[in-house]
Amino acid sequence: MKLDKYQNLWTFKLILLVMCHLVGTINIVAVLALAPIISADFQLNAIDFGFLISAYYGGQAIWSMPSGVLVDRYGVAKVLVFSHIIMASAALLLGLAEGYRLSLFSLFLMGVGYSMTNPGTGRAVLVWFVPELRGTAMGIKQVGVPLGGIIASSALSLASIIQWQSMMLGAGGLIFLNGVFCLFLFKGDRTVDQLRASPFVNLKEVIRMPQLQINALLNGLINIGQINFFSFLTLYLREVAFASLPMASFAIGFAQTTSAFGRIFWGVICDKWFIGRRRVLMGLLTGGASVLLFSMVWVNPGWGFWLGLTLAGLLGFSIASYAPIALAMTLEMVEPRLSGSALGCSMTGVFIGGMIGPPVFGLVIDLSGSFETGWVFTSVATCVGVLILTFCFKEGIQK
Repeated sequence: MKLDKYQNLWTFKLILLVMCHLVGTINIVAVLALAPIISADFQLNAIDFGFLISAYYGGQAIWSMPSGVLVDRYGVAKVLVFSHIIMASAALLLGLAEGYRLSLFSLFLMGVGYSMTNPGTGRAVLVWFVPELRGTAMGIKQVGVPLGGIIASSALSLASIIQWQSMMLGAGGLIFLNGVFCLFLFKGDRTVDQLRASPFVNLKEVIRMPQLQINALLNGLINIGQINFFSFLTLYLREVAFASLPMASFAIGFAQTTSAFGRIFWGVICDKWFIGRRRVLMGLLTGGASVLLFSMVWVNPGWGFWLGLTLAGLLGFSIASYAPIALAMTLEMVEPRLSGSALGCSMTGVFIGGMIGPPVFGLVIDLSGSFETGWVFTSVATCVGVLILTFCFKEGIQK
C-alpha cells in the first residue's frame, strides 16, 4: 500500500503523535534517570541538579503560550516538525556539553522544543475525534510519555558500558528521525486561524477567561507532585534506601510502565463515565496521589526499598497518569479555533510548577538534611492543587 494511503488513516497519525511524545520524553527522563551520574560528573548538589530540571521547565513555561498561538496559526504539522528540530539540537548540545552552564542552556532549549508538543498533538486530537472518544485518544497519544520514560529509564543501568553523553547524542538522532516522519502530517493539515489579523488575538481571548487561569494554577501545583516524583526518585532510592544502580533504574522504569497503562485506562474510564465531569475523576486520582507522595517518607533501607518500589508503581498509575484527563478537560473549555492557545495557557501553569518544584525540593533537602521534608512539601503542593480543582474550578465552554 502506498504511503499516502496510510496518511489518511487516523491510526497512522495517532501513532505519529505517540512517537512525538515518546522521543521528546526520552530527552528529559534520560537526564532524570542519570541523575546520580550527571551530578557526580559535574559535582552538583541537590539544588544544582534541581535547577537543571528547572531550566527545562522554564523553557516550556516561556514558550508554551507562543506554541499554542503558532499551532492555531500554522497548523499541527509545521509546529511539530519545528519542535523536533529544536529537541534534537538540544540533545546533541547536551551530549557535547563539558560544563554546567552549557548543560543548563541545553535543557532550557530542550524545554522550548517540547513545549510545542502538547498544543500540537492536543489540537490534532480535538480535530480528529468526537467528544466521546477524546479522552481515550488523548490517553493513547499521551502513552508516548511513559513509553519514552521506560526506554530512557534503562540509561542508568547502561551507564557502566556507555557514556551518558553518547546516550544523549543517540537520543538526538532518534528525535531527528521522528521529525522526518512528521513531514507526512502536512497532507490534509488544517488551521482555523490563518486569516486573523494578529496571531495573538486568540491568546488575549483565552487569557481573559478566569477559569482557564484557575486551570493553569491548579495544574501547576499538581505537576509539582509529578515532576518532583520523577526528578528525585532515583536519587532518593540510592541515597536513602541504598538501592543499587540497576534497582533504582528499575524503579523509575516500573513507574513509567504503570503510567503507560494508567493513561489509557483512565482515558477510557473518563470517556465512559465522566464526560462533562472529568474534574471529578481527576480530583480522585490526584487526591489519592498526594497521600501516596506523603507515604514516601517511610521509605528506608532494607524492606523500605520494596515500599518505595510499590509507591513508585502506584504513583505512576496516579500522579503520572492524570494528564490525558486534564488535557481533554482543557480542550473542552474553548471553541476549536482557540484550542492551541488554551492548551498553551494551561501548559504554562504546568511548566511553571515543574520549574519551581525541583529547586524548592532540593532547597528543602539541603536546609533540613532530610529527603522526607521534600516529600511533605510535594504532597502539600499537590493537595492544594486538588482543593482548587474541587472548590474553585468549573469545566465546560467558557465565555
